[in-house]
Amino acid sequence: MTLSPDTIGMIIALFAFTATVLSGVGAMLAHQTRGLDARFVQMDARIDARFEQVDARFEQVDARFEQVDARFEQVDRRFDQVDARLDRVDARIDRVEERLLGVEHELVDVKITIARLEGPPRRLQQL
Repeated sequence: MTLSPDTIGMIIALFAFTATVLSGVGAMLAHQTRGLDARFVQMDARIDARFEQVDARFEQVDARFEQVDARFEQVDRRFDQVDARLDRVDARIDRVEERLLGVEHELVDVKITIARLEGPPRRLQQL
């Protein structure tokens, strides 16, 4: 099987054309890749800067949370002090109630004693 020189020339030309087109497409892709890489580097720098800003804000928020935690600890200590005072007041009220009960019992005893001293109404004695 023999090919004519024209067919061989067409095959070589088609091969050369395909190689040229593919090399052009490769060059365009390489150019776009370099441009995208540069853009990605810029975007990474911007993203890193934003992350640093967010980290700084989180650090500020953490500091404020620590301040709030310290305030809550102070409030807890004050509540503990108030609880201790209320316990002391409760103890004093209990003692006062006990003393009042004692006074009440003594008053009842005094009433009974006075009633015994007065005695029943006296009647005339018959001779």
